[in-house]
Amino acid sequence: AGLFVAFVLALFLPAGTIAWPAGWAFLVLFFGFVVAISLWLLRFSPGLLVERMTGAENPDRKSWDSVFHLLAGIVFFAWLALMALDAARFRWSQMTLPLQGSGVILLLASFALFFLTFRENAYLSPAVRIQRDRGQVVVSTGPYRHVRHPMYAAFILYALGTTLLLGSWYGLLPALVLIVMVAWRSVREERTLREELPGYEEYMATVRYRLIPHVW
Repeated sequence: AGLFVAFVLALFLPAGTIAWPAGWAFLVLFFGFVVAISLWLLRFSPGLLVERMTGAENPDRKSWDSVFHLLAGIVFFAWLALMALDAARFRWSQMTLPLQGSGVILLLASFALFFLTFRENAYLSPAVRIQRDRGQVVVSTGPYRHVRHPMYAAFILYALGTTLLLGSWYGLLPALVLIVMVAWRSVREERTLREELPGYEEYMATVRYRLIPHVW
């Protein structure tokens, strides 16, 4: 509920109006997925749901990751506000409906990949930490057979899809900034996993790509 309020304020205060169909479409799609995945976790993976809700406060979280999350949160909500200013208040951008429709497709694709990642990895914490309290092991099945960080790969689709759906060309630059930040985090996270999680270095040798198969 708090997250929903934050998104509404970040989008519709800068927009200066609630008559913004693309903004509402994004909220319905995104929070429809949030509710659906939360209910799925509650039934099938309650331990992961607890980790998703409390892992960020765990004392063994890496200190650099706490700073990263603060900066990423600032950039993320500034990104939403910029797109609202662009597409709804000042209408700097002109984007066609087919392009906005392609944003819906990318968003739905990101949700599918997010779900496959949640289904496969019961240790998908929001914090960079080794979950010794939960018996963490290396996950190499499902989408992890193709890339080492499928959740970050899904975020790439999410960022691009959101920008297109909301109809903001100006949103592309901060979307790329967020993608670069996530890529940087994946590199730092792998250092922790390689050093502290048994078997991860062997997994890295088997699965060569971090985010995009045959690219990086």
